[in-house]
Amino acid sequence: MSTYKNLIGKDVNFLTTDPDNDAAEGQIWYNSTDGVFKDLIISEAWSAGGPLTTARLDLAGAGTQTAGLAFGGSTPSLTANTEEYNGSGWANGGALNTARNRLAGAGTQTAGLAFGGQTPPITGATEEYDGSTWTANPSGLNTARSYLAGCGTQTAGLAFGGATASPFPSNLSNSTEEYGGSAWTAGGNLGTARYVLAGGGTQTAGLAFAGQTSTARTAGTEEYDGSAWTAGGNLSSAKRQLAGSGTQNAGLAFGGETSTIANSVTTEEYDGTVWSSGADMATGRRVLAGAGTQPASIAFGGLITAASSLTEEYNRSVNVITGAAWSSGGSLGTGRYQANGQNVGTKSAGLMIGGQGSYPPANPAVTISNVEEYNGSSWSEVTNLPTTRAMLGSVGTQTAAFAFGGYGKPGGGPNPAPSSPVFDTTFNYDGSSWTSETAMPAAVAYLTGAGTQTAVVSIGGNPALTTCNEYDGSSWTSTGALNTGRHNASAFGIQTAAIAAGGAPGIPVETSSETYNGSSWTANPTNIVGINQAGAAGTSTDGLLFGGAPSTTSGAVGYNGTIFFTQPNISSSRYGGSNGSTTAASAYYAGGGGGPPTRQLTEEFTGETSALNIKTITTS
Repeated sequence: MSTYKNLIGKDVNFLTTDPDNDAAEGQIWYNSTDGVFKDLIISEAWSAGGPLTTARLDLAGAGTQTAGLAFGGSTPSLTANTEEYNGSGWANGGALNTARNRLAGAGTQTAGLAFGGQTPPITGATEEYDGSTWTANPSGLNTARSYLAGCGTQTAGLAFGGATASPFPSNLSNSTEEYGGSAWTAGGNLGTARYVLAGGGTQTAGLAFAGQTSTARTAGTEEYDGSAWTAGGNLSSAKRQLAGSGTQNAGLAFGGETSTIANSVTTEEYDGTVWSSGADMATGRRVLAGAGTQPASIAFGGLITAASSLTEEYNRSVNVITGAAWSSGGSLGTGRYQANGQNVGTKSAGLMIGGQGSYPPANPAVTISNVEEYNGSSWSEVTNLPTTRAMLGSVGTQTAAFAFGGYGKPGGGPNPAPSSPVFDTTFNYDGSSWTSETAMPAAVAYLTGAGTQTAVVSIGGNPALTTCNEYDGSSWTSTGALNTGRHNASAFGIQTAAIAAGGAPGIPVETSSETYNGSSWTANPTNIVGINQAGAAGTSTDGLLFGGAPSTTSGAVGYNGTIFFTQPNISSSRYGGSNGSTTAASAYYAGGGGGPPTRQLTEEFTGETSALNIKTITTS
């Protein structure tokens, strides 16, 4: 009788804790703590990625899951926009020379290829991407066409199928062309002329599947050997307007439209012979784009009921990937906004200081002195500030916070009248009471800051100040000035490595950011969005900005020390809330303007996580 070791080559181990790495794949073990047998298995699943900066359909893609490329498409207007994916979110790249949709792509993020499409008219235009700039090649496709598919590399590309003229589907092509890095030459024709198809693979091992023939949608697959196409296994259902990725022996098909489903969620995997079911997408869509490999792909853009910015990642591995996301937290007791500049605490230990609230709730907002603490699920009232104030700066933790500057207006209800319209006063909070500290060099409001209770940098203020000062827990020192004067800015990081981003007044301040090294400020690349009064969290190399004005937004962007890129949106558009955390993955956003309902909202951010797919073995 064969044993498990004879069959698998491994013993059944007895462990007190589960393995923490994928070396346990195929292994069975007995967890003596839980009293059960377990194993580690491969699973397939889609998870959320950062949205495109520009929602669009009929676009093209190239690259990998961690270095993807999106270009062209319709917003619904034709666009030349290019975006680059870093495995978390999208950042803007160089624009195509020819804005178009219904095109195809191949290659990588730093060596991309775009060809065909519609401007209109239908075009054979070909462009090469070097990671920053597209260069037009005078030698376009020999047969201009749209709704085609492509695969391969920038120096060994493959174009196949498509439509040569409208109306569709009366003018379909079975033409195949090979790109050698400078010109296109004829290859073997597809067995079935079709358009709105998908593909994968290389120039000498290509894969074409699904699409629309002159009479109907098709499930047909064809394989290319560098000179001719031969029939492969059919998809489980005929569909068109789908996306694909992978290779001839490990292909992936996802999304699209069937005869009965406008926006399909289905995914199928190809092994070189047959297609089998994979995990469903979270959101069905058509005329989308894809890139990557069978075990690690991305799907982006497309049409739901309008152009979409959604990105999803497909993973076939022993790890279960959970995409980054915001979730609802407890409601503030006193709804408020104009708390921008407060970057204090974490999502499990937050703090909201003053701001603009309402007394009673139906009355117009007034400057308040109320302070609330957050424990990760609910807010509770604690000791008020000695005076009402809003648009102040604050840094630190829930039990060691520092509040500085801000403005005062007439209070209401239980709030005292302010002593000054603009403050230079500062306070320390120890988790139970407030104590007065050394005044700032000058009174300032609409400022922000970064750091800790005893290592603070105050940043800017109204009216568009470049002034920055450092506080060491006892005294203030003037330090390097901002390159761009700003108020209503956002900041994250520490006193010796801080980022100041956005602010007022207007463009270009709203899209600019700067890095502080403890003595001077250096301009950063332009942000992909223009914002002021946004929430912020994280470090100078792993930051997060969310919400903001002037057009109240729910958008969020990350910063990796080099570029800004998209991140999952907050649920409700707002600005001027309290926020915090020294890590982006534990950020929170509380309150904010945009309408009375947003003033009590709290949301918590959780970064992307990965965990081994460990399963308990049962007899059922």
